[in-house]
Amino acid sequence: MRLSRASIVILIPSVSDAFQAFVPLSTSSVPHTRTKNAFASSTLPSSFVASSATNSRIPLQMAEEDDEENPFNPYADPNYPELEFVNYDDPEYEVDQGVTDEYFDTDAEVEQMREDRRRKNDEFQFETYHAETLKSGDTYKGEWTVYRTSTFLETSEEVGDVPAFKKEKKIRKVVTKGNKIFLDPPVGGFEFRVDGERIVHEERLAEAEDFEDDEEWEEYAKLQGNQGGTDFVGKTFWPKELGAKDFRGEAGIMCVGNCYTICDSTPLNGIEKAKDDFDGPFSELRTEVGIQYKRLRLRVKFDYRVKADESNEENPALHLYSMVVCREARERWPRYETKSNIDDSISETLFGAAGAPGGLYDPPPVGSDEQAMQYMLLDLEGYASVLFPYKIDQDPDAHDGNGWVQSLDWSPGRIRLQADRKVLGGVKLRGLKTLELTEVEAEAADQWRPNDDGENMRQ
Repeated sequence: MRLSRASIVILIPSVSDAFQAFVPLSTSSVPHTRTKNAFASSTLPSSFVASSATNSRIPLQMAEEDDEENPFNPYADPNYPELEFVNYDDPEYEVDQGVTDEYFDTDAEVEQMREDRRRKNDEFQFETYHAETLKSGDTYKGEWTVYRTSTFLETSEEVGDVPAFKKEKKIRKVVTKGNKIFLDPPVGGFEFRVDGERIVHEERLAEAEDFEDDEEWEEYAKLQGNQGGTDFVGKTFWPKELGAKDFRGEAGIMCVGNCYTICDSTPLNGIEKAKDDFDGPFSELRTEVGIQYKRLRLRVKFDYRVKADESNEENPALHLYSMVVCREARERWPRYETKSNIDDSISETLFGAAGAPGGLYDPPPVGSDEQAMQYMLLDLEGYASVLFPYKIDQDPDAHDGNGWVQSLDWSPGRIRLQADRKVLGGVKLRGLKTLELTEVEAEAADQWRPNDDGENMRQ
C-alpha cells in the first residue's frame, strides 16, 4: 500500500495544551494492510482540519473579525493566517457538528444527520457492489464443486458431532451475473436515486450458447446428466431484489475492497416477518463469502439448516448442509481442457495446489474451547483455505452470546487476501459485526504473519 503525504491532526480540550500536526518525511511502502468495514459506526463532531507540507509545529492564529477585538493568541504565526483559533475555554463555545453552518439542538436533528450519512454509505455500498463485484452486469463463467455433510445424508459417517465431508465427483458449469432493475417512481419521485434501483442476481447451469464451439459443449453435455440436479444452482443467497438499505449490516450483506459477503435466510417454521426484520431463529441460513482478483473470482457458499427432529425447539442449532466452492472467470471459462490455442495460465490460480501457503494467514478468534470445537478448516485447490463453523447455536445464552466467523484465505497472485465475515451471536447471527479484509504481499506473508493468537481488528 502506498502512503501519500498527509497530516495527522490531534485535537486537544484546552488552549493551554499544544496543537500539533505531523507529516511523513517521505512516502513509504508497506507490504501488509488491513481493511475493515463495520456495520455499526459512531459519528464524532468535527471542528477543523489543518495541513502542512513540512514536519513542524503548527501555530494557530484566530481569523480577524471586523467588529471584534482579537484576543491574544500565543500560537499565532503570520505564515498561517487561514487557520482558525478555537478557544475551548470560552464558555460560549458550541460544538460544530461539521455538516452545515447550523447547530443541532435536539436529538432528533442529530439522528437525522446520522441517518443522512448512513444513506450515503448505503448508496456507496450498493454502487460499489454492482460496479466492482458484479462488474456492472458482466457474465462470470465458473466451475462449482459441491461438498455435502454426512449430517443430512442417509449414510452417516459422523465422528461424535463432527460431520464427514463428501465431495461430489461431478462439477457443475454455471453462468452467473447480476443486473440492475429500475422501479416506477412514486408521485414526487424518490428521495435518493438508489431508492428506485434494485440488483437482481441470476445463476443458471451452462447451455450450448455459453460455449465457444459445439465440441466443447458436447463433451460437457455427456456429464450434465450426472450433475446431481439443480438443487445447488439457483438457491438464493441474497434477497430477491437487493436494495441499497440491505447493505447496512443487519441483513448480512456488505463489501470492502476486493471482498464481499451476502446472505439470505428462512424464518423458523415459516413465520412471516417484516422485510426489515432480520432476527432469528432461522430454519435455514445461507451465506456467501467471495474474493475477486483481476478477472478471477473465488467464492464459497455455506448452506445451514435445522435438523428435522430439532425443528420444534425454541432456538434450534443450525448445521451445515452443504458447501459450494465457485471458481470463476469474467467473460470466459476458468479453464479449457480440450483447447490448445487458449491461454490457460489462470487455471493454476484457481485449480493449483490445495491450501493457502502455511495455513490460514491470520486465524480469527473463535471463542472458547467448546465453541472452537464446532469449527472446521478445509484446504481448497487453488492456494486457498476456508475456516467455518459446521454447527451454529441460535440460543442467545450459548457461548456467552459470542458470535461466529467464516474466513477465506486465497493467494491468486502477487497479493494474498483473507476475508473474514464476523457475525453476532444468538438470534442476531445474520447481522454482521464486521467484514474484514487483510492484504499482504504473497512472498512476504510469512514475514508479516500476525502472532496475536487471533484478535479482532480494533473498532
